[in-house]
Amino acid sequence: MTSTLNKTKTYKEKRDKYVLPAVKHLYKDAPLFVKGKNQFLYDDTGKEYLDLFAGIVTVSVGHCNDRVLEATIKQASTLQHTSTIFMTQPMVDLAEKLAKITPGNLEVSFITNSGTEANEAAIRLARLKSGKSEVIALEHSYHGESHLASSLTGNHNWRPNLPAANSIVFAANPYCYRCPFKKTPDNCSLECVKDVERVIQTQTSGSAACMIAEPIQGVGGAITPPDDYFKELMVVLKKYGIYLIADEVQTGFGRTGQAMFGITSYGVEPHIMTMAKGLANGIPIGAMITTSEMAQACSKQQINTFGGNPISCATAIAVIDTVVEEKLMENCHNIGNYLLNSLKELQKDFPILADIRGKGLMLGVEIADKDKTPLTDLTAKIVEDLKNNGIIIGKGGIFGNVLRIKPPMIVNKGNIEMFLQQFQKTLTKLK
Repeated sequence: MTSTLNKTKTYKEKRDKYVLPAVKHLYKDAPLFVKGKNQFLYDDTGKEYLDLFAGIVTVSVGHCNDRVLEATIKQASTLQHTSTIFMTQPMVDLAEKLAKITPGNLEVSFITNSGTEANEAAIRLARLKSGKSEVIALEHSYHGESHLASSLTGNHNWRPNLPAANSIVFAANPYCYRCPFKKTPDNCSLECVKDVERVIQTQTSGSAACMIAEPIQGVGGAITPPDDYFKELMVVLKKYGIYLIADEVQTGFGRTGQAMFGITSYGVEPHIMTMAKGLANGIPIGAMITTSEMAQACSKQQINTFGGNPISCATAIAVIDTVVEEKLMENCHNIGNYLLNSLKELQKDFPILADIRGKGLMLGVEIADKDKTPLTDLTAKIVEDLKNNGIIIGKGGIFGNVLRIKPPMIVNKGNIEMFLQQFQKTLTKLK
């Protein structure tokens, strides 16, 4: 045990010395993970952890999934890289598969390395097609780490202290628990949609190239808009000739349990969609997809050295096939509903579980006092105590007071019961 502790301490010291200080640990006392299998992680002592955060909503079909891993290894042993200036079968096959599973007329893809790149590509396309420059984003949003993507992010925790990219404005977020208009769901009249129109009229030239939005905000804390939000939003955007970009980086591929992509569950077809994370189960990839008509605006030659990488694309194809053939979207729906209802039962005994929200296996629990004061320190203690007892969850929200429960889509009822039992013990201990 001493040697193991020394190893963890040594790597902590090396990380502090050699890794950029902005790359922080989730935990005060961080384990050294060395192995993952299905819905479990293992540290260097051999301790097992139930992973309910999936590498930040990325390991969609489980760690080292046998079927997916076989596809990855097979491709790695035949062709690893060429770049987009050469034709490879995996990239074309993936683009075709994305066209078949995305809503409406979305059928032309640009395969990238990450969600950040996909969002950059989507904004560029909308600007080229519209001839306009202004972009609308939502408060509390998160869209990536590049200069443009972080400028689109409406959360100070993830914005560097630098001049932001130009021509970006923010509208109020459909955050029902902390409604910026002091409304409740029964009397709100969707003031958050009306605010988008106010922003267009007061903070833009009278229109904009596009609006980008997550169907459920991930880093923002599983903020889930009212069911009619996106339908009414589309009415406003159409009125002003503005394209909608759905950022599906976290909500994609069945995670919400209602449709393959989160936006579809609201009955809306976006003009552009972006995705990443769970698409390749942790292998770096991203994608933007749009209509054939819109795609023509982006015809000038461009290159992406690692975009469309054969290994990433072959892996992504295997992930999509696994999600569909093993009915993982249905699992998200069934297990997600069981977890959601169980958390609401637990809420009766622990009112600090102030708001429980989300869809499928993309859930959030806001920890707050009865007057809605964020309990940020307590949230961190909950996350740390669960880790100490072998359960991994995340935290987020603008105040850092939202528990993020977004496991691999293969989790079962027994896993959830294990979590609920320990969660109750943790809450009791910290109460």
